[in-house]
This record gives sequence, C-alpha cells and structure tokens, in this order.
Amino acid sequence: MKILGIGNAIVDVLCKVDDDFLVKNSLTKSTMKLIDEDEFKTLLSLLNIEETVSGGSVANSIVGLSQLGNNVGFIGKISEDSLGQKYEDGLKKEKVNYLYNKKKEPIPTGSCLILITPDSERTMCTYLGTAGKINDQDIDESIIKNSEITFLEGYLWDEGEPKKAFDKAIANSNKVAMSLSDLFCVERHKEHFLELAKNKLDIIFANEQEITSLINANSFEEIVTFSKQIKKNVVITRGDKGAISILNNELIECEAQKNLNIKDLTGAGDLFAAGYLHGIINNLSIKECLIKGTELSSKIIQKIGARI
Repeated sequence: MKILGIGNAIVDVLCKVDDDFLVKNSLTKSTMKLIDEDEFKTLLSLLNIEETVSGGSVANSIVGLSQLGNNVGFIGKISEDSLGQKYEDGLKKEKVNYLYNKKKEPIPTGSCLILITPDSERTMCTYLGTAGKINDQDIDESIIKNSEITFLEGYLWDEGEPKKAFDKAIANSNKVAMSLSDLFCVERHKEHFLELAKNKLDIIFANEQEITSLINANSFEEIVTFSKQIKKNVVITRGDKGAISILNNELIECEAQKNLNIKDLTGAGDLFAAGYLHGIINNLSIKECLIKGTELSSKIIQKIGARI
C-alpha cells in the first residue's frame, strides 16, 4: 500500500449558520472545539443539516488520494452503530481500504458539527466519541510496515490513549508524514509536536499560523531558518500567499490560484496534503507536488464539503 492514514474517524455534519449563532453559543470562528455528548446533542437540535460525510482530517486526505487513483488505507476507531456503519460505507464507496474491525463500544462513533458562516469560514465542534479512544491494540504493525508512508494528524493527540497508537505507528513506519491540524491543537501539545518535528517526522504539513505558534516565531524568516535546521520536508500553506516546501536547505514556492469562487474552506488543508502526497508517491518534483496540492485545495474550497 502506498499510504496508510491513521486519524480520528469522525462523521462530518455540515450546517450553514450566521455569525450570531457562533456568538450566542460562545464559539470562536475558524477553530475546532472539543465538546461532550450533551453539548453535541444540544447544538445539533438547533441546526439544519446540509450533508453528512465520512470525515476526519486524515480521512479526507486519504479519500482525495484514492480519488487520484492511489492504493491507500485508513485506520480510525468507530463503534458498531448507525453512524459507524455510515462511516465505513462512506470510505469503502471511495475505494479506501478501511482497516479497522469495528465492534460495539461503550461510547458512540465520533461526529463533528461543521458550521459554515456566510464568509465561507468553518467552525468545528467535535464530539470525539470512540474515535478518541484509539489505542495501540487498534494498530496492526504489519499493515504499517507494508505502507510506504504513514500519515498522522495532530488531532490524535487530543486524548491520552491515542498517544500509544501514535508511538506504535511511528516506531513501525517506513516514512512518517503528519499534519499539525489546528492552532489550538499546536498550543495544547507544543512541546510534543516540536519533539516530533525535530526527531520523528519526515514530512510536516502546517499552515502559517500553526508553525508560527509551534516555534513562537516573530517573523516568517524565523520559520524558514527553523525548517532548514531540522532537515525535514516542511510544507507550509499560506492562504492567498500560496504554499512553500523547505527541504535540503532549499525553499520552493507555489503561488495560490486566483479568482476562485470560494464557498467553504472545509478540507482545504486536507486536500492540499492529498495532492502533495500524491506527488511524493508518484515521484513528482517538489514544485509539482506543491502545484498538485494547490490544485486540489483550490477545487475543494469552491464547493461545500471535503470531497472533490
């Protein structure tokens, strides 16, 4: 298998809201907030659902890679319930090798309310459910050893047990890519993420906000210097400034696409990673990887949801 993704198996529930809804419910626009089951049910009762999708950050990337014709798989913990079945069916429909054997868990399958405001920004309220209980027993070493790249998400660090799954995956991987996932996520786990970036990861995906926070940078030059020092492939998305990759002391840039009809920024980073990793496993140049990532992220933000 080319790439195995390990992440939170979350059913995305897409809803349109106005800015007042965020204010009334004490939500910070464009961030991801972890909520409990009661809060999830309360918010859901106030919303009109547009669509449900088998989501989670790395799962979105893996589906993108599958749609580009790559042989990819995914491990994420679900329960044997109606949402769990929807989740599994959704990935299999996209020709992803779903490599987790579900059983009835004490808590339900995870779900994420994706609240889309008129400015196309998305604010996420995630009830991790059983997704957040993934542990080392859920990770099959042989599957990891038979994959060229293991792709992990920073969101997996949001609870205790998953760290064991994370460590086991990294220890058995041929090559490790990871997305820093979210600004709050970086701030919660800064010390761990920094150690991973310096010593364990081969490819690091971040947006400018996330990597600025990770190293407490005061300028973009500091980010470039840090990225050159750690000698990894650091890939940074910069919104309308485009994207860059820093590898072997070389900085390669790709401009953002212009004049896009932006509808929803859900999955922009996930699909960028899919395009970039597609380039890596198909032996494209770094510049071509950046172009492919930009192409996919530009496509996805012009529609609702995280599926091309």
